[in-house]
Amino acid sequence: MTRLGASDTVDLETAVECDGPRTLLLEAREVPLGGVRAMSVHRSLPQRDLPLVGAWCFLDRFGPQQTRMRVEPHPHIGLQTVTWPYLGEVRHRDTVGSDVVVRRGALNLMTSGAGIAHSEYSVGDDATPLDALQLWVALPESRRHGAPAFEQHAVLPSVSLDAGDGEAGSATVVLGELAGVVSPATVYTPIVGAELRVPAGSTVRVPLNPGWEHALVAVHGEAAVPDLGAGEAAIALDTAHLLYLGLHRSTVELTSAEGATLFLMGGEPFEDDIVMWWNFVGRTHEEIVEAREAWESDSARFGHVVGHGDERIPAPPLPAVRLTRRRRRL
Repeated sequence: MTRLGASDTVDLETAVECDGPRTLLLEAREVPLGGVRAMSVHRSLPQRDLPLVGAWCFLDRFGPQQTRMRVEPHPHIGLQTVTWPYLGEVRHRDTVGSDVVVRRGALNLMTSGAGIAHSEYSVGDDATPLDALQLWVALPESRRHGAPAFEQHAVLPSVSLDAGDGEAGSATVVLGELAGVVSPATVYTPIVGAELRVPAGSTVRVPLNPGWEHALVAVHGEAAVPDLGAGEAAIALDTAHLLYLGLHRSTVELTSAEGATLFLMGGEPFEDDIVMWWNFVGRTHEEIVEAREAWESDSARFGHVVGHGDERIPAPPLPAVRLTRRRRRL
């Protein structure tokens, strides 16, 4: 087991595991969004040495906190946003005409394609308790230049998790596939996103696709992986870390004394390195520059968010250096 802080890097000469999966415990970092968002998030992905897990390229936890969310219209390209709420209600509006309330138990999936914009407001005028995961999925070449779309799924399938000890756990398949159970949400790469529930005093087994890479984050409560194999010691999971499980695992065991909720992400290693800046996922510096210029010039590329006037979040200045692809260093 390798433990890394938010600013640590992996030595390239020692990062490759020839036998067995590569396991890393990665620290989430607090990101004060400030400004129009006036809130802080804990960002688990991307990491300096791990830009993607499968096609997953971004994971923020906003909450639990008492806040008044007012995220004005802003753009995206080349990705899907996956909003998985735990507490509170958020109104989502976008440029394909969607106007929905995001609530616990429902998946909200926005596919940007070549360009989309949306806004996010907490419901009501006062500060309210909010807690949710916000994840991005990088779109493959075959879909990233296509039309934008939005879908909401209030009914998602579940699967029972075998119990090694105690009560069986369960998983809600939010995106993709787990143990042969498939989410109704639209995906474009082999992928899994699932909420896992481990009952108090139990040990459960989570089946994994050994050809995919996977990672775990704790959402509520504390859990542990009692047996990582290859002589590695048990590892505790909390809300401040992401556990990267690597490739070549067919199962992982989870145990919790008091009960825990976790989120599993994984998938086939992504087809390409990506350039990610602000809200854009592309492949080249020029693509990002073009998208930024289109947003700043109020181009028709991103459309107009339903129910909004001229308010929008301006793009930040580009860095003084050329944007490069984020490369895996482990």
